[in-house]
Amino acid sequence: MRLKLKTVFVFYFMVSLLGLVYTLMQLGQRCDCTEHDKIKDNTIYRLRGELHKLQEEVKKSDTTKPPKKPNLPTIYVITPTYARLVQKAELTRLSQTFLHVPQLHWVVVEDSEKPTALVRDFLATSGVAYTQLHTLTPKERKLQDGDPSWLKPRGAEQRNEGLRWLREMASASKGQQGAAMETSVVYFADDDNTYSLMLFEEMRNTQRVSVWPVGLVGGMRFERPVVENGKVVRFHTGWRPNRPFPLDMAGFAVSLRLVLTNPDACFDGDAQMGFLESSFLQGLVTMEELEPKADMCTKVLVWHTRTEKPKMKREDALQKQGLGSDPKVEV
Repeated sequence: MRLKLKTVFVFYFMVSLLGLVYTLMQLGQRCDCTEHDKIKDNTIYRLRGELHKLQEEVKKSDTTKPPKKPNLPTIYVITPTYARLVQKAELTRLSQTFLHVPQLHWVVVEDSEKPTALVRDFLATSGVAYTQLHTLTPKERKLQDGDPSWLKPRGAEQRNEGLRWLREMASASKGQQGAAMETSVVYFADDDNTYSLMLFEEMRNTQRVSVWPVGLVGGMRFERPVVENGKVVRFHTGWRPNRPFPLDMAGFAVSLRLVLTNPDACFDGDAQMGFLESSFLQGLVTMEELEPKADMCTKVLVWHTRTEKPKMKREDALQKQGLGSDPKVEV
């Protein structure tokens, strides 16, 4: 887009310049007409040559862009989010990744009683196809101040709300739209992880449940399914490998068709620590049916990163003096 705008500007400038040169020549003092016409013709010839070069450059740049692939399965990405100081920064970083993924629909589910203006306005200008949803986590399931992040499963209600919306949309879809939804893929992407663009092409043709390694998770360099002869046979993990599916939330994608044919499949908000993923997957697939991606689960394409909680000591001190940052400036 930047190149095209620049080209339009240059084109407009050159046409204007050509008109100005012609007008000045017409208004100039008497001169030898032959010489006058020669100068004018040379100027026009030179400008036409420069315009031709620009047109060729634009054509060349257009041909280097990857062609749009027709009939790509849609990837529905469900992201739970909640209000905090780094929320907009996290969503911004994530949206910058999604902008480069074709045929992606972002389902953002807020942990709130109603949609917030911050998320609404952000999504409206993100450039990503999106749906904004909301559902509040019950108080008894929320982490309290000082609780470790692993004490209770988080985002279960929000992921289930995203699944509910998908089922509702699928039931209302007919014809080509309904057929397209059935070939789609569902992925649960937390807003603080880091994702390679290659990951989304790996998951796009998921038939049931596809899996891959996740980096920087579980106190390890990576966790991953172990593959032998093209099949997942066990899991490389440092904590309770006997869980039904010892996977991180970022380590699998599910066919929407499988979700639709299993209307009761959902995340158990009361699942014990580390069993949230298993509560959803164990009713959908067996270990033998898992589809290993990322070069048979030997490449890390997603990382379980976390943003450090900002320290606001100076801000708090200035607020006590009435000199805090302007609250009207959205962060």
